[in-house]
Amino acid sequence: MAPVAAYDEIADWYEREFLPRDAGPGRDPLGVAHVLRDLLGPGRGPCLEIGCGTGVRADLVRGLGRAPAGIDLSGAMLRYARGRLPVALADAARLPVPGRCLPAVITVMAHTDMPDYPAVLREAARVLRPDGVFVHVGVHPCFCGGFADRGDPGAVVIRPGYIDGHWTTSSWTDQGVRDKVGATHLPLPALLHAFLDAGLELERFAEGTGPTPAVLGIRARPSR
Repeated sequence: MAPVAAYDEIADWYEREFLPRDAGPGRDPLGVAHVLRDLLGPGRGPCLEIGCGTGVRADLVRGLGRAPAGIDLSGAMLRYARGRLPVALADAARLPVPGRCLPAVITVMAHTDMPDYPAVLREAARVLRPDGVFVHVGVHPCFCGGFADRGDPGAVVIRPGYIDGHWTTSSWTDQGVRDKVGATHLPLPALLHAFLDAGLELERFAEGTGPTPAVLGIRARPSR
C-alpha cells in the first residue's frame, strides 16, 4: 500500500499556527535546535533532511556551513519548504539519491511520522559517504507517546503502552500534531537496535531541556 501524506490536511495550520507558537524565531522550548546543532556540528557540502516538513531547520543547517536539502511525502508541506531549501517529494524509505554520496543526513522530530523507521535508517546508511554523519533528533521514546501524559510541565505520567510499540492518535493534548496525524512508537531498545541493524555505528547522544526531556538526539556514522 502506498504511504499516505497525512500532513497534507494540516499543512496550513502547522505553518501558520503550530510553528509560530511552539518553534518561532529565537524559541527552542524543547531544546530541538540545541541538540541538532550540538550533534551535527560544522561541516561543508549537502545535508539532506529526511522528512523536512516546511523546512524550518534550513537556516540552522546553513549556519553550520552546510547546504540544506530536503525530502518529504507531503506536497502541501513542501509548498512552504520550497522557499527555504531545495526539496523533492519522495518516500523516506526509498530516497531518490545515489548510494554513498552525502556527507550528512538528518531527521528532526519526524521519526514518529514514519511507520517503518528502520527502513528509513537503512536508506540513510545507504546514501551516506563512508565518512558521513547521520543525526536523529526525535521525541524521547521514554517520555513521549500515547502512553505519556505531559500535562504537568514538571512531571510526566507514564501509563501502560510504552513497551507495546504501535501507531496511535492518543495524545495528552489536542493542541499538538499527534492527535491529528498519529504517531508510531519504538521503545528505546528497538530504536537503538534499528540503528545497528541498518549498519550505523552509534557515536554520541543528547537530550533536550527540562526535568523530563521531550527530545532524544543520536549521532551515528556508517559502520566500518
